[in-house]
Amino acid sequence: MFLTPEELGALRADLHEQLLFRREQLRQLASAAPSRADDALQRRAPSQVEVRVKLAASARMVLADVEAALRRMDEGRYGACHRCRRPIDRDRLTVVPQARYCAGCQHACRRASEAGR
Repeated sequence: MFLTPEELGALRADLHEQLLFRREQLRQLASAAPSRADDALQRRAPSQVEVRVKLAASARMVLADVEAALRRMDEGRYGACHRCRRPIDRDRLTVVPQARYCAGCQHACRRASEAGR
């Protein structure tokens, strides 16, 4: 499978949009971080703090994946599975443009991760 220049351009635009969204999300989460004056709030709502920490961690992870996908595009390596080196299905890239693995290798990686728990 080869991506047409139009498809690659659309995927790049989607990745760039995700990049901007995640950066803004992290900025908002950082600005919402409690100050010392909010210590009482932290004691009353530790679950809110935990949710904010988990959201920020998830946003940083997705941001790193998006940045890596954009680098792969710039280097001409985008769309190839990191594990088997075969092309990643066009439909998969449309849904998850930062995907590093084809569906089969992603499934195998997930199974291996779950088995290691």
